[in-house]
Amino acid sequence: MIHLYMDDLRRCPTGFVLARTGQECLQILREMEVDILSLDYDMGPEEMTGAEVVAAMVNEGLYANEIFLHTSSLYGRNSMYEMLYTNKPEHVILHGCPVPFERLDEIALHHGKEQQNKE
Repeated sequence: MIHLYMDDLRRCPTGFVLARTGQECLQILREMEVDILSLDYDMGPEEMTGAEVVAAMVNEGLYANEIFLHTSSLYGRNSMYEMLYTNKPEHVILHGCPVPFERLDEIALHHGKEQQNKE
């Protein structure tokens, strides 16, 4: 399972796979099992918004085990949260906030250990 981070500007946290576009995010969700998904709303001009990505996720039944919303757009966060909350399967954990720093540290530490084991 992977951790997926959708953002067009921010640096990708250690231990996450970066999706720079909504289409890329959806493709990864279609092809892989995603444990944690962190979504931005504003993906730049000419790109899908986070709400459009969430609408496609709902339409196709593409869910991670846990979803975080790291956008600074209050409108975008509310829009994505409401869509996900009313449509997500019961087992999916939804957070209307970014991944907490402590959790990011745990993921980075685990990722580092996995990399050492591969060497």
